[in-house]
Amino acid sequence: MVVSEIPLTASWVAAEMDGAITAGDETREFGGVSIDTRTLKAGDLFIAIRGDRFDGAEFAASAIDAGAAGVVLPRGRSGSLSVFANAAADGRSAGGGWSGERGRLQPVVIEVDDTTAALQALAHGIRRESGTRVVAITGSAGKTTTKEVASDFLEGRYRVVRNRGNFNNHIGLPLSLIELRQRPEIAVVELGMNHAGEISTLVRVARPDLRVWTNVGEAHLGFFASLDAIADAKAEILEGADASTVLVANADDERIAARMRSFRGRVVTFGIARDADIRASRFVDRGIEGTTARVTTPHGSVDIATPLVGWGNLANILAATAVALELGVPLASVAEKAAQLRPASHRGEIVRLSSGITIVDDSYNANPTATKAALAVLAGSRASRRIAVIGEMLELGDRAAELHEGVGRAAANAGVDLLLAVGGGPAMALADAAVRAGMPRASVRHFATIDEAADAAVALVRAGDVVLVKGSRGVKTDRVVERLKSARSERG
Repeated sequence: MVVSEIPLTASWVAAEMDGAITAGDETREFGGVSIDTRTLKAGDLFIAIRGDRFDGAEFAASAIDAGAAGVVLPRGRSGSLSVFANAAADGRSAGGGWSGERGRLQPVVIEVDDTTAALQALAHGIRRESGTRVVAITGSAGKTTTKEVASDFLEGRYRVVRNRGNFNNHIGLPLSLIELRQRPEIAVVELGMNHAGEISTLVRVARPDLRVWTNVGEAHLGFFASLDAIADAKAEILEGADASTVLVANADDERIAARMRSFRGRVVTFGIARDADIRASRFVDRGIEGTTARVTTPHGSVDIATPLVGWGNLANILAATAVALELGVPLASVAEKAAQLRPASHRGEIVRLSSGITIVDDSYNANPTATKAALAVLAGSRASRRIAVIGEMLELGDRAAELHEGVGRAAANAGVDLLLAVGGGPAMALADAAVRAGMPRASVRHFATIDEAADAAVALVRAGDVVLVKGSRGVKTDRVVERLKSARSERG
């Protein structure tokens, strides 16, 4: 079936943005949308986003030089473009017949009040015109995995797009939604936030048909007064719903359960510990080999075995299962695909080195709840020694030391044989708490920098060890993974 692409004509784009065309031909069509001159393609529309450290309008001339068919600028800024100033000086027309030094048509210039709001408005317009059903996922942890798993479950039945990587904020999400120009049947996107009001903006842009709320945790606690405040901000996923909207919600999370009562649409729950529409029982944690469970749904029951590790990933699979069943995917197909799942990069990847070392690469990001879950996976793994390299967990505010201490105690309770803690004072608090909880002082080491920790890991790890590597992105614990891979490769 051939699906017609939504054309991005200058007149339609300007109308969606509530902007004014100040130069160029209003019938001109743009090939795509870019906010970065380094990745811009000839024929794209360049939107000059203003950030904390840059002003995109200063790169508009470079965008035109790189072949942009149009630029979106704040009102009053187009006069600064030398290419148009030169054209005016030569007495050339401001209409579509103008051609520059390369014989190209004059780029279109659209002026708007706010370029970021214009990008969001354009994305919303494309989403509206596409006819695509949108699944939007939020939560303190598991967003990306749930997005990837749900997309995998749906792809056998539908044409599906998903937002790339962590394109989940007020700029990344609109850029992802612009891909709905191709009119896919389903779009699965994640909504991120670290301040109140952000999810609300993303919901208005994406207008999701199905909404998924995975959990509430300590991620970004440094920006909020409490976990309840985080829950309130995440609860913005409930806004703008009507009777036809579906919410997939975690029944095991008390804060979600308390807030979903205000949802105007239909609620489908998932869970492990409590009764839910989609529920797992007979859960078996097989450590680095994955998990198995019996999954009971309104459509029947099925045994699921997946290589994804830990109860946290099982919860993500349950959420994705709820989405798939809502969209008509058979339960048997879900079970079949669950067995073939693979983790996203640095999110629980199991890396087996030829030297006999196994790495649990969960280095993409970390918060206390997720780190404790990763330690539980390590505890359930067969190994000569269980080693944990844990980087400092950032954005935890005044409770950072307390929350790191809790992870230190969890490491000791998990039977970790060697603990390498990396970072500042909170990481040191983690190490000290592990010792107080029973780990020998000689088995716990603290490093101020990730490079020091990587050197120590290379020197200390040996065949038969299972090594968990986890930490906030800012700590760059992925360097430990790469060092272990390269060092063991060099040694044969």
